[in-house]
Amino acid sequence: MISARQPILETTPQSSRESFHCEVVKGSGYGARWHFHPEVQLTLVMKSAGYRIVGDNIAPLVPGDLVFVGANLPHVWHQEEGNAECGMRNVESGARKKERTDAVHAIVVRFREDFLGDHFLQSPEMEAVRRLLKRSARGLQVTGVTREVVARSMQELADSQGLGRLLKLLEIVNALAASKHLHPIASANFSPELRDSDTPRMQRVMRYIHEHLDEVIEREEVARCAALSEGAFSRFFKTRTGKTLPQYINELRVGNACARLRDAEAKVADIALACGFENLANFNRQFRAITGMSPREYRGAFEDHAL
Repeated sequence: MISARQPILETTPQSSRESFHCEVVKGSGYGARWHFHPEVQLTLVMKSAGYRIVGDNIAPLVPGDLVFVGANLPHVWHQEEGNAECGMRNVESGARKKERTDAVHAIVVRFREDFLGDHFLQSPEMEAVRRLLKRSARGLQVTGVTREVVARSMQELADSQGLGRLLKLLEIVNALAASKHLHPIASANFSPELRDSDTPRMQRVMRYIHEHLDEVIEREEVARCAALSEGAFSRFFKTRTGKTLPQYINELRVGNACARLRDAEAKVADIALACGFENLANFNRQFRAITGMSPREYRGAFEDHAL
């Protein structure tokens, strides 16, 4: 699980020979904590099972997921552990565990809004792009025909060089700017307090939450990890994440359940217990509140490729 909920400032690994960065991610995970950066980011998931957090939204990952994240919007893509279908770990020789290197396949493109110069974005022809970048402050999920077009272009971009690579990015941005298939992700009022000094405290808090996610988590114990009173901790957590502690825990557990529901053989009751819910009734109630459907409806929709 991710080890920190307080976002850290990340520096995009960009060489002096490129105006923007494109990275093909392959391996056992994404190798990132919850973070933010001044670049906007476009992430295409081709293979993964886990969840993504964009602002205050937690959603399960499925192949084909395509998201446009605005500058300085906290986010993380997380590959699920412990689930055979998710592909993170397999048990070998009865006890020895080995990470799979083919669990994740994704393409990530990052660029600054002014990557083509200070005045380029201000030209009249870029009005639609300026609106797109403003909308991306909440994160945008790309769906429909736009997803198909942009996903194909991103794969071509990853294989391109030189001017062709730049033109392919502009083609992608143009498709996004003209699209009607973009949906906001984070809440409209999401505005976290981003303080690097809080990172160690949040690391302790989130490490505890994720290590005990399938157990009963008491606010008192989590507050103790933060070295705060329960009242002070509640205020601290809400201002940094946009959620109460129970909301965050339930959404993480439901996100885990969504990944497990892809296994048609797994019993819903077993999944509920494995994800930390004390009983099936509470699991069904929380699942519907967060996803808008029951676990069985979600499984059926996933099997019908409707998600």
